[in-house]
Amino acid sequence: MTGNQVIVIGAGLAGLSAARHLVAGGADVTVLEARDRVGGRTEGGVTADGTPVELGGQWVGPTQNRMYELIAELGLETFPTWNQGQTLIQLGGKTSRMASNRGAVPKLNPFALADLAQGMARFNRASAKVPLTEPWRAAKARDLDGQTFETWIRRNLRTTTGRAYFRVACEAIFSAEPTDLSALHALFYAHSGSDLDTLIGVDRGAQQDRIVGGSIRISEAIAAALGERVRLSTPVRRIDQDDTSVQVTTRHGEVIEGSQVIVTLPPTLAGRLEYGPALPSWRDQLTQRLPAGSVIKLYAIYPEPFWRADGLNGQAASDEGPIKVTFDNSPPSGTPGVLMGFMEANDGREWARRSLADRRQAAIDCFVRYFGPGAANPTEYLERDWMGEEFSRGCYGAHFTPGVWTAFGPALRESVGRIHWAGAECSPVWNGYMEGAVRSGETTAADVCTRLG
Repeated sequence: MTGNQVIVIGAGLAGLSAARHLVAGGADVTVLEARDRVGGRTEGGVTADGTPVELGGQWVGPTQNRMYELIAELGLETFPTWNQGQTLIQLGGKTSRMASNRGAVPKLNPFALADLAQGMARFNRASAKVPLTEPWRAAKARDLDGQTFETWIRRNLRTTTGRAYFRVACEAIFSAEPTDLSALHALFYAHSGSDLDTLIGVDRGAQQDRIVGGSIRISEAIAAALGERVRLSTPVRRIDQDDTSVQVTTRHGEVIEGSQVIVTLPPTLAGRLEYGPALPSWRDQLTQRLPAGSVIKLYAIYPEPFWRADGLNGQAASDEGPIKVTFDNSPPSGTPGVLMGFMEANDGREWARRSLADRRQAAIDCFVRYFGPGAANPTEYLERDWMGEEFSRGCYGAHFTPGVWTAFGPALRESVGRIHWAGAECSPVWNGYMEGAVRSGETTAADVCTRLG
């Protein structure tokens, strides 16, 4: 191997973006991917009739500028998430319909509506004050990081409905319970993606657009251009480094030598690799405290999107599970009709232990509760349990548990000798999203290029 060899571990969006940037800068690159496919936490699938579906990350939205640029660079196209009609809101056993445009509010009693409005305003004000590159330097950072998001919700919202709305939003954004993450992380994360309204929105929100043919096409296109530099089915076991080089050992015993290595694995998986010499304690302790979210993403396929005739857009949000959030994921043509839902956080953890048949029936029961008897007999059911994926162990991304930002924050992006870190969790902007993964990969690659001269 040449002295300028850069080894990238992981062929998700971060790893492939890093490799693409390095190759453009003249570096010799090898990408090692454990799976037999590229894409990481984006994954493509097809229905029985060949319609593409996205089993992993799928959306892009305003201010995700690098993603839109990359999509254009690769010759791909986007189309809007179906958002015509009304959204169903079920809170406290009551069902209402809400207009789908941004700024629309659910039909709640005046006290709950006022409570929700002040809670959203208070959250967004506090979020905007959290520094994106150094969240641990926020005002009252230790107080915020020392409490869970659930504690923040209870202290800042007074009505049962207002609290329920925030809890459902937390599960939808993080695939985690509000008790799982720190209040500081919730505030940082929202600021990273603009604000809470953007994170949960479709119109001018994070769920605004999809990629024609599926988000997996981005990774596939980059990998195709990289060619033989990308090696699939090559899981890494160990990384050794000294003053002159790095040696990456695969599970099969192969040793690959290079000058620098970029690790783009989810933090908890990066912490499971062997390192020689051992990582500094502050880095290893960080990865011990960054669990992945808990989610099962699932689809019910119908001959047509029947809910549209009822004036519904296929979106639902409820405080009753196991599916609390749904979307119309039909293709641009409109057929077949595709309902997508998530079993998240505690619901995901519970139902991952059940049988496939039980999950399928529970999913259909939820769709019937939202959209009526027309949902009772799908022609097909698909799902992906991301908790069970060996090389992800959860989705959408990692969340910071209480105390982590203030105790270990600086270790997140700081390289250890010749070992560098990238991934959606490492990006200050759009942390946890595809945009963040691409930004992080390119930023880390630029740093490595500087080291290589």
